[in-house]
Amino acid sequence: MRRVTMSFDDELLAELDAFLQKSGAASRSEALRDLVRRGLGQVALDGKATGDCVGVVSYACHQSMRGLARRLAESRHDLHDRTIATTTAPLDHDTAIEVTIMRGDARELHGHAESLFLERGVMHGNVSLIPVEPQRDTHAHGPGRPRAHLHLKVRESF
Repeated sequence: MRRVTMSFDDELLAELDAFLQKSGAASRSEALRDLVRRGLGQVALDGKATGDCVGVVSYACHQSMRGLARRLAESRHDLHDRTIATTTAPLDHDTAIEVTIMRGDARELHGHAESLFLERGVMHGNVSLIPVEPQRDTHAHGPGRPRAHLHLKVRESF
C-alpha cells in the first residue's frame, strides 16, 4: 500500500470524521478508501466503466401495473446467461421490491438496469457494480478430485 498526503479544510475534515464515526471505520485512511471506492463505483454507474463485474439491480415496482411483471421477467430471460438470482418481496398491497444479481460487462449491465428503470411502474431504481476478474483455477473443494473451474476475484476498481 502506498501513502498519500492530502489537505482538507476544517469543515470537510469534520465531515470525514463524522463519516468515520457513523461507518465504524478504524481510521481516516480506511474511511477515505471506502469513499474513493464508492466514488469510483459511481463513475461506473455513468456507463463509462468497462470490464467484468457483478451487478446488483434493485427497484420498487407496482405489481398491479398491466404487463409490467411479464416485461420484467422477459428482460431477465433475455439475459438469462447473465442473471444469477432474483428475489421479489412485497412491500405493500401494490408494490414489491425486486433485487437481481447479474454478471457481465459493466456497460451491458448498466444499460440493462437503466432500461428497467425507464419502465412505467418501476421506481427507485439502483444499480451497484462490483468489478471482478475471472480466474480459471484447478483445485479441489473438499475431499473430491481437483477440477478446473472459474473463480471471480473482486478488484479494487474498474
